[in-house]
Amino acid sequence: MKPLPFLQDGVAQIAFVVEDLDKTVENYYRLFNIAPWHFYTYEKPLVSHMTRNGAPTDYAMRVALSYFGKMRIELIEQKKGDTVYKEFIENHGYGIHHLGVLVDDMEEAIALANEAGFNVTMDGAGFGLDGDGHYAYLDTEDSIGTTIELICRPKGRRVPEKIYPEEAGK
Repeated sequence: MKPLPFLQDGVAQIAFVVEDLDKTVENYYRLFNIAPWHFYTYEKPLVSHMTRNGAPTDYAMRVALSYFGKMRIELIEQKKGDTVYKEFIENHGYGIHHLGVLVDDMEEAIALANEAGFNVTMDGAGFGLDGDGHYAYLDTEDSIGTTIELICRPKGRRVPEKIYPEEAGK
């Protein structure tokens, strides 16, 4: 097996599954002055393509995005459906869920992961302004102790549902 290239450029994002998104964001702001936070609800129709273990599905999660220095931080609150987050909560409780790595070509990245024996457990696509943007979670937890998320960022993001603190959005 040829080594996977996903971590060669470092980790672009660290993500936590949290019980209460708003409360957790407020705590990060109060304790560490981390801001601004951009909130989105990832569900249909925003995320037009969703699968779970290869089958079409429907799920929802709220996310808040900010930065720890140059590192993107993502907080995720499970809302509905069979998701990798629900499974994580059932098996581990709340906490660090995955490391996100950027890829330019999602199809190629998934093919490389499949060749190495890692399947996509959940993905979503179409959330960018131009219908681009794609994320895919790999079943890497048993091998490396955490999940790897492949991320092909959209060229343009939609306007956040909310920015916290409010004055940061002005």
